[in-house]
Amino acid sequence: MVSIRRVHQDDRPQFSDLLAQLPLSASTKEKLRSIAESPDILLIGQEMVEILHELHMDDETLQAALIFPYCQIHALSPNDIIDSFGENIAGLVLKVRKMDAIKTIQSTLEQNNEQVEKLRNMMLAMAEDVRAVVIKMAERICTLHRIKDEEEETRVLVARECANIYAPLANRLGIGQLKWELEDLSFRYLHPDIYKKIAKQLKEKRKDREQYITDFVEDLQLLLDKENIQAEVIGRPKHIYSIYKKMHKKQLSFEQLFDIRALRIIANRLQDCYAALGTVHAHFRHLPSEFDDYIATPKPNGYQSIHTVVVGPAGKSIEIQIRTEQMHQDAELGVAAHWRYKEGSAGKSADMDERVMWLRKILQWQEEMAESGNLLEEFKNQVFDDRVYVFTPKGDVIDMPAGATPLDFAYYIHSNVGHRCTGAKVNERIVPFTYRLQTGDQVSVLTSKSGTPSRDWMHPGLGYAHTARARATIHSYFKRQDKDKNREAGKELLERELTKVHVPLKIPEGTIDKYNMKSLDDLHAAIGAGDIRVMTVVHYLSQLHEPVENETEIPEKLIKPRRKTKGHGIVAEGVGNLLSNVAKCCQPVAGDPIVGFITIGKGISVHKAVCTQLDNMLKQHPEREIEVNWESEDEGSFQTNIKVFSTDRDGLLRDLTTELANLKVNILGVSSHSDTKKGTALINITVEVPNTDKLKQAMQRLLSVPDITSVSRG
Repeated sequence: MVSIRRVHQDDRPQFSDLLAQLPLSASTKEKLRSIAESPDILLIGQEMVEILHELHMDDETLQAALIFPYCQIHALSPNDIIDSFGENIAGLVLKVRKMDAIKTIQSTLEQNNEQVEKLRNMMLAMAEDVRAVVIKMAERICTLHRIKDEEEETRVLVARECANIYAPLANRLGIGQLKWELEDLSFRYLHPDIYKKIAKQLKEKRKDREQYITDFVEDLQLLLDKENIQAEVIGRPKHIYSIYKKMHKKQLSFEQLFDIRALRIIANRLQDCYAALGTVHAHFRHLPSEFDDYIATPKPNGYQSIHTVVVGPAGKSIEIQIRTEQMHQDAELGVAAHWRYKEGSAGKSADMDERVMWLRKILQWQEEMAESGNLLEEFKNQVFDDRVYVFTPKGDVIDMPAGATPLDFAYYIHSNVGHRCTGAKVNERIVPFTYRLQTGDQVSVLTSKSGTPSRDWMHPGLGYAHTARARATIHSYFKRQDKDKNREAGKELLERELTKVHVPLKIPEGTIDKYNMKSLDDLHAAIGAGDIRVMTVVHYLSQLHEPVENETEIPEKLIKPRRKTKGHGIVAEGVGNLLSNVAKCCQPVAGDPIVGFITIGKGISVHKAVCTQLDNMLKQHPEREIEVNWESEDEGSFQTNIKVFSTDRDGLLRDLTTELANLKVNILGVSSHSDTKKGTALINITVEVPNTDKLKQAMQRLLSVPDITSVSRG
C-alpha cells in the first residue's frame, strides 16, 4: 500500500537513520553524507527525499532531490555536481531548475520571446525526464510546510502558484499522493477560515465516524470472504480540499456529504472488482446518481476505479472505491510508477509513457504555437482544462480540452485534414463547426481535395476553433500563403529604414541567427508580416556599423525628403506641411505598421497597414498613398477599442475595469451585449494608450481575468 506521511519536523528521524533505511548503494550514501552540512538546507532535502521515496522513485532522483536545495543557494556549482555525482545527476538537477519557468503561466505580462523560450525549455525538460517535475512538486510541498509562519502575502503567493499550477499538473500526471497534499496545503493558506471550519467539523465526530467505518469494514470484509472474493477492505483518509470542493460544487452542507464516510476495496484481480461491486450492491441500497465506472472509462490522467455510494447501517451514506492493487498504485503514483516497472514489464513502462504523450505533442507543435503567440494558451489547455473523450470512426479514443469542436478534432488528427475539412458528423449526424464535443461522441470529418481553411476559423469569438493549436495551424497556413508578398514588402521596408539612418544594406550573417530565422528571406517575410518590428532590426544593425557617409552608396529611389507633419508624432515622406489625422475606422496606435492617405482638405489620414477601408480607397485612388512612420512611440496618446468575449457572470465588468485601472490605462467608454441563451457577453472598451506595447499589455491583462475567452482589438 502507498503510505501517507504523518511525520512532523520534531519527529523526523536523523539523516543517518533515514539513509540507512533507503535502498541506496553504499557509495551513494557516502556522497549524500558528504554534502549534508547545513541543518536547514539538509532538512528541506531530507523531506524531499522522504516524499520521493514514498513514490518509489529511483536512486538518481533521490540524490538529485537532496542536492537541489544546495544548488538553489549556490552552495554547489554544476561542475561540483558533475565531479561528485556524475553528469546524469547534474543534468537532472538542471531540468528541475528549468521548472521555474512554469511561473510564466501565471504572468499577466505580454508573452515575449524570452518567456516562450523558457517555457519551451521547461516542457522539453519534462518530456525528456518527467522526474524533474516530480522533484519540483516535492520541493513545492516542502516550501508550503516551511512558510506557515511567514507573512500572509508570502503564504498566499506560494499557495496560489501551487493550487493553480502544480496541483493540476500533478493531477494530469496522475500522481494522486502529491496532488492532494498540494491542494490541502494551498487551501489552508488561501482560505484559512473555511479550512479551519471543515477541519473542526471532521475532528468533532471523528471517534463516532471512525468506529462506524471500522464496524462497516469488518462486516463488508466478511461478506467478500464468504463470496471467495480476493480483496481487502480499508478505510480511506479524507482530504479537506476535496470535501470543500464537493460542498461548493453541489451546494451541500457538511452533514449532507456522501463521502465523509469512505472506504476502499483493493482487489487482486480485475474480475474481483466487479464481483465486489455486485456483492456491495446486493447487500446495500446504492445511489445510481453517484455511480461512476472509471475502470471502463478511465479519466484523462489514466485514473481507474469504480465509485459508488451506498446506504449503510442507521441510514448513513458511505462512498466506496473499488480498484485493483495495480490501479491503486497507479492512482497514487501516476508517472512516478514508471520507475517501478523500468526493470520489469516493458509494456507497463510504455503505458506510463503515455501519460506524458500530450506534452510531446505540444513540443511537436511548438513552432506554430510560438509564432502565433499561443504557446502558453495551448499549454494551459492541455494541462489545466477539463477533458472530453471522443472516438474516431475506427474506435480510437482521443482526449481533448472541454469545449473542443469538430474543427479542433480535425486539426488534432492532422493539419491537412483540418485544412481540407468541409464538415463533420457526430454520432452519424451532421453538426455545425460550432458544436461542442461531448464525452462519448464519435466524430467523422468530411473533407474535400480542394478544401481550404477560412480566416473566420481563427476568430475565437465565432466559436469555430476552440483550441489554440487549431487556430495557430490556421494562422500558419495563411502566413505561408502570404509569405511571398510579405517577403518583398519586408525587404523594401528594411532597406528604406536602413537608408534613413545611413547603414549599409548588406545584412550580416549573425542577424539571421539573432532573430531565429533560417534565411534572409525568412527575416524579410517576418518583417513584412509584422512579426518582427523593422526598427528593432534597424537598431541592432546600426550598432554593428558605422553610418554611411557617402550617399552614392544608397539607391537613389530610396532617398526621399523627410518632413514632419503636425500631430501624433508622425513623419510623412516627401510632402510639405500637411496635417495628419489618425483614422477612426482602424484607430492605429504608435507601433502599428501604418500607411498614409492624402485626403482633400483634411491632410493625411493615417491608417493601419491592414485596414480594409484603406484598401478600398487605394483601389480607387492609388496615387494618394503616402509613406508615413511614427517618429516616436512614446509621444502622445491614442484612442482605440478592445473587444472582449466572455462567459457572462456577475462582476465581470468590474473585474475588467479594475485590471485596466491597475495598469493605469484610461477608459473612455464601455458598451456591452449579453446573449442570455448562450450565457455569453461581448464587451467593447474604448481606451487611451501611448503605444502598441501598452495596448498588448492591457489586452493580456484582460485575458487573465476568469471566464474571458478572447480579447482582440475592435
